[in-house]
Amino acid sequence: MLRSNATQKLLAFAALIFLFVVFSLASPNFLRFSNIIGILLATAVNGVLALGVTYVIITGGIDLSVGTVMTFSAVMTGVFITNMGLPIPIGVLGGIGAGALAGLGNGLIIAKMKVPPFIATLGIMMVAKGLALVISGLKPIYFPDNPDRFSFNDIAMGSIIPGLGVPNAVLILFGAAIIASLILSKTVLGRYTYALGSNEEATRLSGVNVDAWKIAVYTLCGMFSGLAGVLIASRLNSAQPSLGAGYELDAIAAVVIGGTSLSGGEGTILGTIIGAFIMSVLTNGLRILSVPQEWQTVVTGAIVILAVYTDIIRRRQK
Repeated sequence: MLRSNATQKLLAFAALIFLFVVFSLASPNFLRFSNIIGILLATAVNGVLALGVTYVIITGGIDLSVGTVMTFSAVMTGVFITNMGLPIPIGVLGGIGAGALAGLGNGLIIAKMKVPPFIATLGIMMVAKGLALVISGLKPIYFPDNPDRFSFNDIAMGSIIPGLGVPNAVLILFGAAIIASLILSKTVLGRYTYALGSNEEATRLSGVNVDAWKIAVYTLCGMFSGLAGVLIASRLNSAQPSLGAGYELDAIAAVVIGGTSLSGGEGTILGTIIGAFIMSVLTNGLRILSVPQEWQTVVTGAIVILAVYTDIIRRRQK
């Protein structure tokens, strides 16, 4: 399995380098510093979402709700900070907590009610979408901007290293990826995540409380969705209640392209981050080359199909 994961990461990284070279040769604007920062910013939100989805897919499940849970978390963050006047740190924790609550709902429905993950997360997706619209009153929630002190917008768009010029959102992505990787590789939750995806029944027979750990995995995924909601709200300096549709597909695509098997039991955080960058570089490069949006979607879909087919072939060979 370790050799297989290493091969998948190597192939994904090679694909990323290939895309960089192709788009750099195709357009002189691709390697401009401003464009590279744009790619990093575009990866931040989708990358954080994909971190949580990685855990779920490794267990052999799926989460279609991460995009709308992200939106719901952004709206709740706006409610806490703008409407209720709470301090920014409390509002941020509240937004992440809202995502964790949605993830907990997913886990309980799947583990205790035995509803298939596809249906359970589809239901939570619709609930989160509706709540975001109801709570916001169908209107964006704007955050106060105070240039004389730390503002909510600085969480994503500020820079703790001014000379470097890298936005905080990018640093948060890499920090979250390190934490996610440590949890997956060094903790009991990580070991049981792989065990659930490899053979859930054998894990249950070995005395493990499968339901509890499955709930923990979906709750963790919800927390990452909540963090993504905070980041996108900070980047826009507003909570947009209609935003979020389609983000779940981008996150799942990043995870699959990064080598995580949809059959469960295999996957790495590093591969997911590489997959997220492949998605961002591909979208950015096609946009610079003036490829129409509809064809960008076609290309992305074809790459996802190719990644899944590659995983199927690899499993047949094993």
